[in-house]
Formats: sequence, C-alpha cells, structure tokens
Amino acid sequence: MQYEKKIEEIFERHPSVQVSGFNGRAYKSGIESMIAFDNVLGQPWKAFRCIHVAGTNGKGSVSSMIAASLASSGLRVGLYTSPHLLDFRERIKIVGGPTLIRKEDVMEFLERYEKEIENLSFFEITTGMAFWWFAREAVDVAVIEVGLGGRLDSTNVITPELSVVTSIGLDHCSMLGDTRAEIALEKAGIFKPVIPALVWGHDPETDKVFTDFASKVGAELHFADEIIEPVHLEGMDLRGEYQDLNIRTTLAALKLLKVEPDLEALRLTARITGLRGRWEILRENPTVICDIGHNPPALEWNFRQLEQSCRPLIIVYGIMADKALDDIAPLMPARARYILCAPDSARALPVQALFERLSALRPDLSLQTAPSVRDALDHALSLASPDTLIYVGGSTFVVAEIL
Repeated sequence: MQYEKKIEEIFERHPSVQVSGFNGRAYKSGIESMIAFDNVLGQPWKAFRCIHVAGTNGKGSVSSMIAASLASSGLRVGLYTSPHLLDFRERIKIVGGPTLIRKEDVMEFLERYEKEIENLSFFEITTGMAFWWFAREAVDVAVIEVGLGGRLDSTNVITPELSVVTSIGLDHCSMLGDTRAEIALEKAGIFKPVIPALVWGHDPETDKVFTDFASKVGAELHFADEIIEPVHLEGMDLRGEYQDLNIRTTLAALKLLKVEPDLEALRLTARITGLRGRWEILRENPTVICDIGHNPPALEWNFRQLEQSCRPLIIVYGIMADKALDDIAPLMPARARYILCAPDSARALPVQALFERLSALRPDLSLQTAPSVRDALDHALSLASPDTLIYVGGSTFVVAEIL
C-alpha cells in the first residue's frame, strides 16, 4: 500500500507524456536538468557499457532484439524502453526473465532523491532511476531506448559503445520538425565523437543529414543495408512484417559490436525480454492481433499486412487527438469493418469526433462506434466467425486496455 500511494503521488506530481501529452508539466525540452540530475546520481551509466537506440518506429523492437541477443551470450543486460503498457516498471528491466525493477528499489530511489526530483519530468526521473538501478545490479551492458527525438532526449547524457537509428518517419512534428530530414537531424543528435553510429539503411531524404552530422562530430557512420543483406527470420515471436528491417538493423549492430548473433534468441525476443504489443496474437478462432503502431509509417506497414490476408477483417481502432488522422485515413483497408473507440485517456480523440472525421475522410469505410475499448472488442468478437481476423490498434492506450 505504501508503494501504491507513493507511485500515485509521483504520477500526480510528475505526469508522464504518455498520460498527459507534451504539456509544460509532462515534457521539458532540453537536457540541462537531466545532466544536473545525472551528476547528482554520480553518472551511474559509466559503470556499464551502453548501446543507444533512436528512431521513429522500430526502436523498441531493435532495442529488445539487441538485448535478447546480448543476454544469450551470457551478459547481464539492462533494458530501458518506453512507453509502458501496464506497469511503468516495464521500462526498466534486466533481460533473461525478464526481471523488472523491484518495487522496493523504486521506493528507495524516490525517497532517497525526493528533493532532487521535485522539478523533474516523469521521463527524467525514470531515466535516472534506470541508470541508478542498472549500476546497482551490476549489469554488463544496457540497451537504452531514446524517448523522443535524440538530441535533446534525457537519455542523451550517456556515451555509448554504439549509437543506432532505426526508421525515420513523420511523428511528433511540432517538436522534431516537419520533414523527415529535420527529424533525422534530431535523431542524429545521439551520435558521439569516435563512437560508431549505425543507421537502418540508405534513404535519399535523410542520407546527407546523417553523413554530414557524423562528419561534423567525428562519428564512424555505418548503414545497415551495406552490412547485412535483406533478411527474413522464420519463427519470430515478433510477427509483424516490419520486423524484417529491424532484424537487419539488429544483425548489423551485433556485427559492429563483434557479437555473434543468436538466431534463436532473436526468434524469441518477445519471450526473453517481455516485449508486448508488437503484432501480438491474443487468441485464435477468431484471431485477435494487437499492435501499438500509431503513426502513418507504422500503420502503413500494418494495414498493408492486413490487406494481404484473405480472411474477413475487423479493425478495432482508437487514436490520440494529436495524431495525423488525415494522413492515416487513406491507408485504412477499405474491405475491413471498423469498430471505433476511445481509450480512457485525456489525450484520446473522442469516439464521436473520430467517427465524424473518418466518415468525412473515408465515406467508403464501414464504421461503427463503441462506448469503450473493451466494448469494441466484445462487439468485434460477436460479429466474427472462426476465420475472422480482428486487429486492435491505433494507439498504445488501446492496446494497453486490451492487454
């Protein structure tokens, strides 16, 4: 009860971007306060090797794949990712169980640094907590996923052994830039002098950004598609087709780290690391799949994969109010039946507003609404035959409620 009370206080005083959006209380631009907090903690990340991973989509999967492979080689591996789905402790874990940070350790950290965290954001607090706990647990290496962007992200206080950038797409444009080149520059901000930097692959819109920035800071730049041929790994428990690019990026990263890849560990990444919500099959007959993809580049992959199925298709869909529905709507499969919903979040687009906007953007779609995410899935199941494919997505919050 003490733990629950303490966590409730922390969420109230330090709301997360995941819950409150990018407002003044939840989001702080710049890393000056994180640098100061890191110094108070004694720069704990210097006690272990770090791998830093940024990108618009795929960074959570690539971080988890790298961590699973490193753990299979016998290393004690920390993994820091975001967002969480059910418990914020999912962000901070040791791979090989996985072992989430213990509640008593969370309490100790929050009480020990109560004054120091007073004016910090939720993400700054959890980033410091992760570094502190990994050092305490004597991890050999930690894979650190960027929260937003790269250059000004709280995680960018570290000096890693390898900097990795996965795919670049238009998301969080109000903070990162209106073009993919501008966003790439923010991601490239994690490059460090002399440290190898790996980009997922060549792209005419972003290549010059990465090469120029790497040259400017003196980073050793590599492109994954020059190191690893296109690859498809059968039997992955991360089943989305988009994972092929993430596997290639991971294999290139392991090669640069001089680590022999464990293909079985890559196949079982979700099981080994506890990663959820990536084309996750929740049940069969009918098949229910959930995926946290929420921006146009991610949903383009997901909707294309759904289109390839010849099975009857129902999509349970909800979205945050700040997402680019105008860009998402053209991608939505016309043959699907849609059950629209709004997750229990202040950031969510109300279901009636979602219905009205989609009706105007795509009058060809079959749209219904439901009063909640759970009601939407229940209705989808009531409409489904055993061979129906039900996809649940559009928002991390929709997936979290289903899980």
